[in-house]
Amino acid sequence: MKLRVVDVQAANDLTGNVFPSLVQGQPDAIFVMPDAIFLVQPMPLIDFAKKNRLPLFAAFREMVEAGALMSYTPSLADILRRAPAYVDKILKGAKPGDLPIEQPTKFELVINLKTAKALGLTIPPAVLIRADQVIE
Repeated sequence: MKLRVVDVQAANDLTGNVFPSLVQGQPDAIFVMPDAIFLVQPMPLIDFAKKNRLPLFAAFREMVEAGALMSYTPSLADILRRAPAYVDKILKGAKPGDLPIEQPTKFELVINLKTAKALGLTIPPAVLIRADQVIE
């Protein structure tokens, strides 16, 4: 497997040279790291992946709901549920810099079967069983 990193600094980078440069290397798939650019404006990347018949592995479940193939990410709901305890410690006088960094403990696998079908991919039943959400 070859990894090719493409840096996107702003949403308008997506319509410039980034997309043409992606297909030059004839990728087999696209993996998107967590970035607010793609959370706010996922459709240009999703549309590009569909047009070029590329599986898109997303950093956010919302991108899968919008048409990406799948994501495996920390549960935002779980993180938000644990945040008040952190805030409580700070309000009681703890210095934020002294508090330990918490790692996510719950992850979610979301799979879009509509996208898999459009790409001609079959998701193995063992993977589907493990999914937290399957979009059909």
